[in-house]
Amino acid sequence: MASTTRSGAWVRIAFAMFAVGWGANQFSPMLIVYRHELRLGAAAVAGLFLVYALTLIPGLLIGGSASDRFGRRPVVLPFVALSPLATVLLVLGPRSLAVIALGRALAGLCSGVVFGSATAWVQELSHGAGLSARRSALALTAGFGLGPVVAAGLAQWAPDPLVVPYLPHLVIGVAAAIMLWPTPEAAAPVQATPTSARRAWPPAAVRTGRFWLTVAPAAPLVFGSVSLAIVVLPEEVTSARSLSAGFAGLMTALSFSAGVAVQPLARRLRSTLAGNVAGLGCAAAGAGTGIAAVAASDRVLAGSAAVFLGLAYGLCLVSGLRQAEHLARPDERGAVIACYYALAYLGFAAPYLVDGLASMSDQVGAFVLLTGIIAVLALGTAGYAIRAGTNLSRPVTRGSVRHKKIS
Repeated sequence: MASTTRSGAWVRIAFAMFAVGWGANQFSPMLIVYRHELRLGAAAVAGLFLVYALTLIPGLLIGGSASDRFGRRPVVLPFVALSPLATVLLVLGPRSLAVIALGRALAGLCSGVVFGSATAWVQELSHGAGLSARRSALALTAGFGLGPVVAAGLAQWAPDPLVVPYLPHLVIGVAAAIMLWPTPEAAAPVQATPTSARRAWPPAAVRTGRFWLTVAPAAPLVFGSVSLAIVVLPEEVTSARSLSAGFAGLMTALSFSAGVAVQPLARRLRSTLAGNVAGLGCAAAGAGTGIAAVAASDRVLAGSAAVFLGLAYGLCLVSGLRQAEHLARPDERGAVIACYYALAYLGFAAPYLVDGLASMSDQVGAFVLLTGIIAVLALGTAGYAIRAGTNLSRPVTRGSVRHKKIS
Protein backbone atom coordinates (compact mmCIF):
# COMPACT_ATOMS: atom_id res chain seq x y z
CA MET A 1 0.00 0.00 0.00
CA ALA A 2 2.83 2.42 0.91
CA SER A 3 4.57 1.63 -2.34
CA THR A 4 1.42 2.39 -4.30
CA THR A 5 0.99 5.64 -2.40
CA ARG A 6 4.54 6.70 -3.19
CA SER A 7 4.29 5.69 -6.84
CA GLY A 8 1.45 8.17 -7.39
CA ALA A 9 2.74 10.84 -5.03
CA TRP A 10 4.55 12.76 -7.76
CA VAL A 11 1.15 13.50 -9.35
CA ARG A 12 0.01 15.39 -6.24
CA ILE A 13 3.29 17.30 -6.08
CA ALA A 14 3.05 18.12 -9.78
CA PHE A 15 -0.52 19.38 -9.28
CA ALA A 16 0.72 21.61 -6.47
CA MET A 17 3.38 23.02 -8.83
CA PHE A 18 0.66 23.52 -11.44
CA ALA A 19 -1.51 25.43 -8.95
CA VAL A 20 1.31 27.68 -7.72
CA GLY A 21 2.41 28.28 -11.31
CA TRP A 22 -1.16 29.28 -12.19
CA GLY A 23 -1.19 31.75 -9.30
CA ALA A 24 2.19 33.14 -10.27
CA ASN A 25 1.49 33.79 -13.94
CA GLN A 26 -2.22 34.69 -13.88
CA PHE A 27 -1.04 38.24 -13.20
CA SER A 28 0.79 38.70 -16.52
CA PRO A 29 -2.19 39.72 -18.71
CA MET A 30 -3.64 41.65 -15.79
CA LEU A 31 -0.84 44.21 -16.09
CA ILE A 32 -2.58 45.52 -19.20
CA VAL A 33 -5.88 45.65 -17.32
CA TYR A 34 -4.37 47.47 -14.34
CA ARG A 35 -2.69 49.98 -16.63
CA HIS A 36 -6.03 50.71 -18.32
CA GLU A 37 -8.45 50.50 -15.36
CA LEU A 38 -6.26 52.20 -12.74
CA ARG A 39 -4.55 54.55 -15.21
CA LEU A 40 -1.12 53.47 -14.03
CA GLY A 41 2.10 54.83 -15.44
CA ALA A 42 4.97 52.70 -16.69
CA ALA A 43 6.83 53.05 -13.38
CA ALA A 44 3.92 51.68 -11.34
CA VAL A 45 3.44 48.74 -13.69
CA ALA A 46 7.17 48.00 -13.57
CA GLY A 47 7.01 48.13 -9.77
CA LEU A 48 4.21 45.56 -9.63
CA PHE A 49 6.23 43.32 -11.90
CA LEU A 50 9.44 43.82 -9.89
CA VAL A 51 8.00 43.15 -6.42
CA TYR A 52 7.30 39.55 -7.43
CA ALA A 53 10.95 38.96 -8.33
CA LEU A 54 12.20 40.61 -5.13
CA THR A 55 10.61 37.87 -3.02
CA LEU A 56 10.86 35.02 -5.54
CA ILE A 57 14.67 34.91 -5.77
CA PRO A 58 15.23 34.75 -1.97
CA GLY A 59 12.43 32.18 -1.75
CA LEU A 60 14.20 30.00 -4.31
CA LEU A 61 17.62 30.18 -2.69
CA ILE A 62 16.43 29.73 0.89
CA GLY A 63 13.71 27.18 0.15
CA GLY A 64 15.92 24.88 -1.92
CA SER A 65 18.60 24.62 0.76
CA ALA A 66 16.03 24.30 3.56
CA SER A 67 14.33 21.38 1.80
CA ASP A 68 17.70 19.63 1.38
CA ARG A 69 18.21 19.80 5.11
CA PHE A 70 14.72 19.47 6.62
CA GLY A 71 12.86 17.54 3.92
CA ARG A 72 10.69 18.52 0.99
CA ARG A 73 7.24 18.18 2.56
CA PRO A 74 7.64 20.53 5.57
CA VAL A 75 9.04 23.23 3.30
CA VAL A 76 6.70 22.88 0.31
CA LEU A 77 3.31 22.27 1.97
CA PRO A 78 2.95 25.57 3.90
CA PHE A 79 3.73 27.68 0.85
CA VAL A 80 1.36 25.73 -1.39
CA ALA A 81 -1.31 26.58 1.18
CA LEU A 82 -0.28 30.27 1.22
CA SER A 83 -0.50 30.63 -2.55
CA PRO A 84 -4.32 31.05 -2.60
CA LEU A 85 -3.96 33.64 0.17
CA ALA A 86 -1.85 35.76 -2.18
CA THR A 87 -4.73 35.66 -4.65
CA VAL A 88 -7.23 36.56 -1.90
CA LEU A 89 -5.28 39.80 -1.40
CA LEU A 90 -5.62 40.63 -5.10
CA VAL A 91 -9.37 40.04 -4.84
CA LEU A 92 -9.83 42.10 -1.67
CA GLY A 93 -7.82 45.11 -2.82
CA PRO A 94 -8.38 45.38 -6.57
CA ARG A 95 -7.74 49.14 -6.64
CA SER A 96 -5.10 49.46 -3.93
CA LEU A 97 -1.53 49.41 -5.20
CA ALA A 98 -0.26 48.55 -1.72
CA VAL A 99 -2.52 45.49 -1.40
CA ILE A 100 -1.79 44.37 -4.97
CA ALA A 101 1.95 44.69 -4.31
CA LEU A 102 1.61 42.70 -1.06
CA GLY A 103 -0.27 39.96 -2.92
CA ARG A 104 2.38 39.81 -5.61
CA ALA A 105 5.16 39.72 -3.01
CA LEU A 106 3.52 36.76 -1.25
CA ALA A 107 2.97 35.03 -4.61
CA GLY A 108 6.65 35.47 -5.42
CA LEU A 109 7.73 34.00 -2.09
CA CYS A 110 5.42 30.99 -2.53
CA SER A 111 6.64 30.42 -6.08
CA GLY A 112 10.28 30.60 -5.08
CA VAL A 113 10.01 28.15 -2.21
CA VAL A 114 7.76 25.69 -4.06
CA PHE A 115 9.32 25.52 -7.52
CA GLY A 116 12.85 24.50 -6.55
CA SER A 117 11.92 22.24 -3.63
CA ALA A 118 8.97 20.56 -5.36
CA THR A 119 11.02 19.89 -8.50
CA ALA A 120 13.59 18.10 -6.36
CA TRP A 121 10.74 16.20 -4.65
CA VAL A 122 9.36 15.05 -8.00
CA GLN A 123 12.84 13.91 -9.05
CA GLU A 124 13.18 11.78 -5.93
CA LEU A 125 9.86 10.06 -6.62
CA SER A 126 10.49 9.50 -10.35
CA HIS A 127 12.64 6.99 -12.19
CA GLY A 128 14.18 7.16 -15.64
CA ALA A 129 16.59 9.61 -17.24
CA GLY A 130 14.85 12.86 -18.07
CA LEU A 131 11.44 11.66 -16.85
CA SER A 132 11.42 13.73 -13.67
CA ALA A 133 12.59 16.84 -15.55
CA ARG A 134 9.75 16.47 -18.04
CA ARG A 135 7.17 15.89 -15.29
CA SER A 136 8.25 19.03 -13.43
CA ALA A 137 8.49 21.07 -16.63
CA LEU A 138 5.04 19.93 -17.77
CA ALA A 139 3.44 20.81 -14.44
CA LEU A 140 4.98 24.28 -14.40
CA THR A 141 4.24 24.90 -18.08
CA ALA A 142 0.59 23.91 -17.70
CA GLY A 143 0.15 26.26 -14.74
CA PHE A 144 2.09 29.10 -16.33
CA GLY A 145 0.12 28.67 -19.56
CA LEU A 146 -3.45 28.08 -18.39
CA GLY A 147 -3.41 30.65 -15.58
CA PRO A 148 -2.89 33.71 -17.78
CA VAL A 149 -5.05 32.35 -20.61
CA VAL A 150 -8.04 31.95 -18.28
CA ALA A 151 -7.32 35.26 -16.54
CA ALA A 152 -7.04 37.09 -19.87
CA GLY A 153 -10.30 35.64 -21.15
CA LEU A 154 -12.17 36.56 -17.98
CA ALA A 155 -10.60 40.02 -17.87
CA GLN A 156 -11.64 40.65 -21.46
CA TRP A 157 -15.21 39.38 -21.40
CA ALA A 158 -16.38 38.73 -17.80
CA PRO A 159 -17.79 41.40 -15.48
CA ASP A 160 -15.51 43.00 -12.87
CA PRO A 161 -12.18 42.41 -14.68
CA LEU A 162 -10.13 43.23 -11.59
CA VAL A 163 -11.69 40.44 -9.47
CA VAL A 164 -13.27 37.64 -11.52
CA PRO A 165 -10.02 36.56 -13.30
CA TYR A 166 -8.55 35.52 -9.95
CA LEU A 167 -11.41 33.35 -8.72
CA PRO A 168 -10.42 30.09 -10.52
CA HIS A 169 -7.06 30.05 -8.75
CA LEU A 170 -8.72 30.19 -5.36
CA VAL A 171 -10.45 26.88 -6.09
CA ILE A 172 -7.39 25.26 -7.67
CA GLY A 173 -5.02 26.47 -4.96
CA VAL A 174 -7.13 25.16 -2.09
CA ALA A 175 -7.60 21.82 -3.86
CA ALA A 176 -3.83 21.51 -4.36
CA ALA A 177 -3.11 22.09 -0.67
CA ILE A 178 -5.68 19.47 0.35
CA MET A 179 -4.31 16.93 -2.15
CA LEU A 180 -0.71 17.52 -1.07
CA TRP A 181 -1.38 17.00 2.63
CA PRO A 182 -1.07 13.15 2.65
CA THR A 183 1.93 13.06 0.29
CA PRO A 184 4.93 11.30 1.89
CA GLU A 185 8.57 12.31 1.85
CA ALA A 186 10.66 10.55 -0.78
CA ALA A 187 13.45 9.91 1.69
CA ALA A 188 14.71 11.11 5.02
CA PRO A 189 16.31 14.54 4.84
CA VAL A 190 20.07 14.51 4.53
CA GLN A 191 21.57 15.14 7.95
CA ALA A 192 24.24 17.80 7.90
CA THR A 193 27.65 16.52 8.95
CA PRO A 194 30.18 18.96 10.46
CA THR A 195 31.67 19.32 6.95
CA SER A 196 28.39 19.76 5.07
CA ALA A 197 27.12 22.17 7.71
CA ARG A 198 29.96 24.46 6.73
CA ARG A 199 29.42 23.84 3.03
CA ALA A 200 30.10 26.94 0.97
CA TRP A 201 27.40 28.71 -0.96
CA PRO A 202 26.61 28.32 -3.80
CA PRO A 203 26.47 24.49 -3.87
CA ALA A 204 29.36 22.56 -5.37
CA ALA A 205 27.68 21.83 -8.70
CA VAL A 206 27.07 25.52 -9.28
CA ARG A 207 30.77 26.23 -8.73
CA THR A 208 31.76 24.22 -11.79
CA GLY A 209 32.76 25.41 -15.22
CA ARG A 210 30.29 22.93 -16.69
CA PHE A 211 27.37 24.69 -15.01
CA TRP A 212 28.32 28.16 -16.22
CA LEU A 213 29.27 27.08 -19.74
CA THR A 214 26.36 24.75 -20.45
CA VAL A 215 23.45 25.41 -18.07
CA ALA A 216 23.68 29.13 -17.31
CA PRO A 217 23.73 30.63 -20.85
CA ALA A 218 20.32 29.20 -21.81
CA ALA A 219 18.66 29.51 -18.38
CA PRO A 220 17.50 33.17 -18.71
CA LEU A 221 15.92 32.32 -22.07
CA VAL A 222 13.47 29.97 -20.31
CA PHE A 223 11.33 32.81 -19.01
CA GLY A 224 12.95 35.46 -21.18
CA SER A 225 11.38 33.84 -24.23
CA VAL A 226 7.87 33.67 -22.83
CA SER A 227 8.05 37.17 -21.37
CA LEU A 228 8.75 38.46 -24.87
CA ALA A 229 5.79 36.47 -26.16
CA ILE A 230 3.22 37.32 -23.49
CA VAL A 231 4.31 40.77 -22.25
CA VAL A 232 6.30 42.64 -24.89
CA LEU A 233 4.81 41.58 -28.23
CA PRO A 234 1.11 41.97 -27.26
CA GLU A 235 1.76 45.56 -26.18
CA GLU A 236 3.65 46.28 -29.39
CA VAL A 237 0.96 45.09 -31.81
CA THR A 238 -2.25 46.01 -29.93
CA SER A 239 -3.64 48.84 -27.84
CA ALA A 240 -5.68 48.98 -24.67
CA ARG A 241 -8.79 49.51 -26.80
CA SER A 242 -8.30 46.58 -29.18
CA LEU A 243 -8.61 43.35 -27.21
CA SER A 244 -5.17 43.71 -25.60
CA ALA A 245 -5.95 41.33 -22.74
CA GLY A 246 -7.60 38.82 -25.06
CA PHE A 247 -4.70 38.92 -27.50
CA ALA A 248 -2.23 38.51 -24.63
CA GLY A 249 -4.16 35.39 -23.66
CA LEU A 250 -3.93 34.07 -27.21
CA MET A 251 -0.17 34.74 -27.30
CA THR A 252 0.18 32.92 -23.97
CA ALA A 253 -1.74 29.93 -25.32
CA LEU A 254 0.41 29.79 -28.45
CA SER A 255 3.73 30.02 -26.64
CA PHE A 256 2.99 27.59 -23.82
CA SER A 257 1.28 25.09 -26.14
CA ALA A 258 4.45 25.03 -28.22
CA GLY A 259 6.45 24.64 -25.01
CA VAL A 260 4.39 21.63 -23.93
CA ALA A 261 4.49 20.03 -27.38
CA VAL A 262 8.29 20.13 -27.64
CA GLN A 263 9.04 18.76 -24.15
CA PRO A 264 8.88 15.04 -25.13
CA LEU A 265 11.47 15.74 -27.83
CA ALA A 266 13.67 17.57 -25.33
CA ARG A 267 13.53 14.57 -23.02
CA ARG A 268 14.49 12.12 -25.80
CA LEU A 269 17.57 14.05 -26.89
CA ARG A 270 20.70 12.08 -26.01
CA SER A 271 22.53 15.28 -25.20
CA THR A 272 20.93 17.73 -22.80
CA LEU A 273 23.24 20.35 -24.24
CA ALA A 274 21.73 19.78 -27.69
CA GLY A 275 18.41 20.86 -26.19
CA ASN A 276 19.97 24.09 -24.93
CA VAL A 277 21.48 24.83 -28.34
CA ALA A 278 18.18 24.09 -30.11
CA GLY A 279 16.29 26.20 -27.57
CA LEU A 280 18.62 29.16 -28.05
CA GLY A 281 18.22 28.76 -31.81
CA CYS A 282 14.43 28.89 -31.49
CA ALA A 283 14.71 31.94 -29.24
CA ALA A 284 16.81 33.70 -31.88
CA ALA A 285 14.25 32.74 -34.54
CA GLY A 286 11.42 34.04 -32.35
CA ALA A 287 13.14 37.34 -31.66
CA GLY A 288 13.99 37.62 -35.35
CA THR A 289 10.35 37.10 -36.30
CA GLY A 290 9.49 39.68 -33.66
CA ILE A 291 11.48 42.25 -35.65
CA ALA A 292 9.03 41.96 -38.54
CA ALA A 293 6.02 41.77 -36.21
CA VAL A 294 6.93 45.00 -34.42
CA ALA A 295 7.87 46.79 -37.63
CA ALA A 296 4.51 45.99 -39.23
CA SER A 297 2.38 45.81 -36.04
CA ASP A 298 1.29 42.46 -37.41
CA ARG A 299 -0.55 40.08 -35.07
CA VAL A 300 -0.03 37.04 -37.30
CA LEU A 301 3.74 37.54 -37.28
CA ALA A 302 3.58 38.11 -33.52
CA GLY A 303 1.78 34.78 -33.15
CA SER A 304 4.47 33.06 -35.24
CA ALA A 305 7.12 34.59 -33.02
CA ALA A 306 5.24 33.31 -29.95
CA VAL A 307 5.42 29.74 -31.28
CA PHE A 308 9.19 29.94 -31.76
CA LEU A 309 9.61 31.52 -28.33
CA GLY A 310 7.45 28.79 -26.78
CA LEU A 311 9.63 26.11 -28.37
CA ALA A 312 12.65 27.86 -26.87
CA TYR A 313 11.00 27.81 -23.44
CA GLY A 314 10.21 24.09 -23.54
CA LEU A 315 13.61 23.00 -24.89
CA CYS A 316 15.64 25.16 -22.50
CA LEU A 317 13.54 24.27 -19.43
CA VAL A 318 13.65 20.49 -19.83
CA SER A 319 17.31 20.44 -20.88
CA GLY A 320 18.32 22.78 -18.07
CA LEU A 321 16.51 20.74 -15.42
CA ARG A 322 18.11 17.55 -16.74
CA GLN A 323 21.55 19.14 -16.51
CA ALA A 324 20.89 20.38 -12.98
CA GLU A 325 19.59 16.93 -11.96
CA HIS A 326 22.72 15.17 -13.19
CA LEU A 327 25.17 17.72 -11.80
CA ALA A 328 23.73 17.80 -8.28
CA ARG A 329 24.62 15.52 -5.39
CA PRO A 330 21.59 14.14 -3.51
CA ASP A 331 22.27 16.38 -0.52
CA GLU A 332 22.28 19.55 -2.63
CA ARG A 333 19.62 18.76 -5.22
CA GLY A 334 17.12 21.33 -4.00
CA ALA A 335 19.77 24.07 -3.78
CA VAL A 336 21.13 23.38 -7.29
CA ILE A 337 17.66 23.39 -8.85
CA ALA A 338 16.86 26.59 -6.96
CA CYS A 339 19.98 28.24 -8.40
CA TYR A 340 18.92 27.13 -11.87
CA TYR A 341 15.44 28.58 -11.44
CA ALA A 342 16.95 31.82 -10.10
CA LEU A 343 18.94 32.19 -13.31
CA ALA A 344 15.86 31.27 -15.36
CA TYR A 345 13.77 33.93 -13.65
CA LEU A 346 16.29 36.58 -14.64
CA GLY A 347 14.66 36.23 -18.03
CA PHE A 348 11.63 38.12 -16.75
CA ALA A 349 13.82 41.21 -17.04
CA ALA A 350 13.56 40.86 -20.83
CA PRO A 351 10.87 43.57 -21.14
CA TYR A 352 13.19 45.99 -19.35
CA LEU A 353 16.08 44.92 -21.57
CA VAL A 354 13.94 45.63 -24.63
CA ASP A 355 13.04 49.06 -23.25
CA GLY A 356 16.70 49.79 -22.55
CA LEU A 357 17.78 48.73 -26.02
CA ALA A 358 14.90 50.72 -27.53
CA SER A 359 16.21 53.86 -25.82
CA MET A 360 19.31 53.56 -28.01
CA SER A 361 17.32 53.27 -31.23
CA ASP A 362 13.66 52.17 -31.37
CA GLN A 363 11.57 49.08 -30.71
CA VAL A 364 12.55 47.44 -34.00
CA GLY A 365 16.21 48.15 -33.31
CA ALA A 366 15.80 46.67 -29.82
CA PHE A 367 14.60 43.38 -31.30
CA VAL A 368 17.47 43.40 -33.80
CA LEU A 369 20.00 43.80 -30.98
CA LEU A 370 18.24 41.20 -28.84
CA THR A 371 18.29 38.70 -31.70
CA GLY A 372 22.02 39.25 -32.06
CA ILE A 373 22.63 38.65 -28.34
CA ILE A 374 20.69 35.39 -28.38
CA ALA A 375 22.47 34.23 -31.55
CA VAL A 376 25.84 34.81 -29.89
CA LEU A 377 24.75 32.71 -26.88
CA ALA A 378 23.57 29.92 -29.22
CA LEU A 379 26.84 29.93 -31.18
CA GLY A 380 28.90 30.01 -28.00
CA THR A 381 27.05 27.05 -26.48
CA ALA A 382 27.30 25.10 -29.75
CA GLY A 383 31.00 25.89 -29.94
CA TYR A 384 31.53 24.54 -26.43
CA ALA A 385 29.68 21.38 -27.39
CA ILE A 386 31.90 20.88 -30.43
CA ARG A 387 35.11 21.48 -28.45
CA ALA A 388 33.97 19.06 -25.72
CA GLY A 389 33.41 16.35 -28.32
CA THR A 390 31.78 13.02 -27.48
CA ASN A 391 31.52 13.75 -23.75
CA LEU A 392 28.43 15.80 -24.56
CA SER A 393 26.67 13.06 -26.48
CA ARG A 394 25.05 11.95 -23.24
CA PRO A 395 23.95 13.63 -20.02
CA VAL A 396 26.76 14.30 -17.57
CA THR A 397 26.94 11.77 -14.75
CA ARG A 398 26.95 12.74 -11.12
CA GLY A 399 30.36 13.40 -9.77
CA SER A 400 32.00 13.72 -13.19
CA VAL A 401 32.64 17.45 -12.80
CA ARG A 402 33.39 17.78 -9.13
CA HIS A 403 37.01 18.80 -9.63
CA LYS A 404 36.43 21.52 -12.24
CA LYS A 405 35.30 24.26 -9.88
CA ILE A 406 35.46 27.94 -10.63
CA SER A 407 37.70 29.60 -8.13
